[in-house]
Amino acid sequence: MEIRKKEKESVTGLLYRFNLKMKQSGILREVKKRRFHHRPANRRKKRIAAVYREAKKKELEKAKKLGEI
Repeated sequence: MEIRKKEKESVTGLLYRFNLKMKQSGILREVKKRRFHHRPANRRKKRIAAVYREAKKKELEKAKKLGEI
C-alpha cells in the first residue's frame, strides 16, 4: 500500500489517510488473524483439557471454602 503526501498536507493528515486506507483494505484485520495461528486440537485433547479445567476449578472452590486461599 502506498500513500503519497499531498501539497500542504500535514503529517497528521497523512497518517489519518493512511490509517483509513489500512482499515478499508482489511489488511490489518487479516494480519491480526494470522498472527497467532494454532493447529486445531483433536477432540480427545479438547475433552481432556476441559476435564482438567473443571477439576482445577473444583479444587480452587474447595480451597476457598476451607479458607486455604
